[in-house]
Amino acid sequence: MSIRKQFLKSKSLCKVTFKITEEVHRGAKQAHVVGEFNNWSTTATPMKRHKNGSFSITVELETGRSYQFRYLLGQSDWENDPDADDVVPTHYKDSYNSVINL
Repeated sequence: MSIRKQFLKSKSLCKVTFKITEEVHRGAKQAHVVGEFNNWSTTATPMKRHKNGSFSITVELETGRSYQFRYLLGQSDWENDPDADDVVPTHYKDSYNSVINL
């Protein structure tokens, strides 16, 4: 997995690219990035599958804040990103969310 940040000079936005490798998604047919920036929608931000088997998506996020997120692989498998800036416990108390700081 990886996260790439590209801060825009003309706006208070950052282009964030989220990437999941084939080894991580274990053959999932679809992947979504789910987080505060899309109101935790499991369908709003589908990731594009590439020929090498990885998934990625680039989203523009407002700078000056942090966002919690996770990856949804297939219909029910959740993954955090080890390259995230931080992790925080969820209100479910048995899981964590990844955090990106912009």
